[in-house]
Amino acid sequence: MSTQNIILVGPMGSGKSTIGQLLASRLNRDFFDSDYYIEEKTGVDIPRIFDIEGEEGFRLRETRALRELTTKSGLVIATGGGSVTREENRELLRNKGYIIFLDTSVNQQMLRLKSDKKRPLLQTDNPRERLEKLFNERKPLYLELADMHVRTDRKFARKVASEIIPKLPSSLL
Repeated sequence: MSTQNIILVGPMGSGKSTIGQLLASRLNRDFFDSDYYIEEKTGVDIPRIFDIEGEEGFRLRETRALRELTTKSGLVIATGGGSVTREENRELLRNKGYIIFLDTSVNQQMLRLKSDKKRPLLQTDNPRERLEKLFNERKPLYLELADMHVRTDRKFARKVASEIIPKLPSSLL
């Protein structure tokens, strides 16, 4: 097995956590979700971190978590949707893994996230507008980093994982 990490990037609701768990299981790797990792380390959930420290405080914690996770090897790592907004994070990800961009439409995000109250950036009067703005800002960064680009709209996570595995370089299998 390769020691290179497989790192999933993309907007919230693109399936990074679910698809990441499936990939890890099928490739016999350990899986980490950077958001859950932060919650485990701090003992509080992401919305609480946003309440206390704001987005900037959360982003600093996210960088620290990615730095810790990428010191390990052979993992599947699901990143937070905004992790790519910091240059330091992009550099870490670029140097420490094979990056898969899970791309999904704002319509699909709205469907998948409609009842999710744990997304601080969506606690707004117009979540669709917020999702569109975030996606337009971040998509160029996702594309710049991506070794593989996969659409997840209207696809079950198992199908996406099954599409990804044969496209992975043999060094990762």
